[in-house]
Amino acid sequence: MERNLAHIALFAALIAVLGIVPAINLPFGVPITAQSLGIMLCGTVLGAKRGGLAVILLLVLVALGLPLLSGGRGGLGVFAGPSVGFLIGWPVAAFVAGLIVERWKAPLAMASFVGSLIGGILVLYAFGIVGMAVKLDKTLSEAAVLTLVYVPGDLIKCVLAGAVTRGIAKMRPGSLLSRS
Repeated sequence: MERNLAHIALFAALIAVLGIVPAINLPFGVPITAQSLGIMLCGTVLGAKRGGLAVILLLVLVALGLPLLSGGRGGLGVFAGPSVGFLIGWPVAAFVAGLIVERWKAPLAMASFVGSLIGGILVLYAFGIVGMAVKLDKTLSEAAVLTLVYVPGDLIKCVLAGAVTRGIAKMRPGSLLSRS
C-alpha cells in the first residue's frame, strides 16, 4: 500500500516537473506542453488504476491552487478555460493507456506505444475537442482541426513513452507496475 502511494505521488510529481519544460502557447489558448508525456507514462508504467490516481492527485493539487501546470498555472480558473477538456481527459487517458499495457501481452515497447497512442491521443483528444468546442464556441469539427497541431509532437511522445517504459522494465523490473 505504501509503495503504491509513493509511486502515485512520484508520478504526479513527474507530470508537474514536465510542466517546467517551456510550453508553446497557441492563439486559441491550449498550449503544447510536455505534460502529456507524463500522462502517458503514468498509464504505461503504473498501470490503469495507479496511473489514473496519479493524474487525479495532480489535478486536485492544481484545483487547490498549486501552480503545477505548464507556465505556472493552477487554481480553479484553469478548469474554466479552453484546456478543460484535456485536463478532464488526463486521468481517463492514463487509465486507458495503462489498461492496454496490462491486458495486451504484446512486447512491452509496442504495448506502451499503442497504449499511449490510444489513451494519450485518441481518448485525450476526444475530451479535448469537446472542451475546446464548448469554450471556444466552435463546432466539434472546427475544434478537431485545431487539435491537428498537437499530433506530430504527441506521436513523438508515444514513441518516448514506449522506450522509457521498456527501459524501466529492463533497469528496474520491479518498478514496472503495469505488468506486475
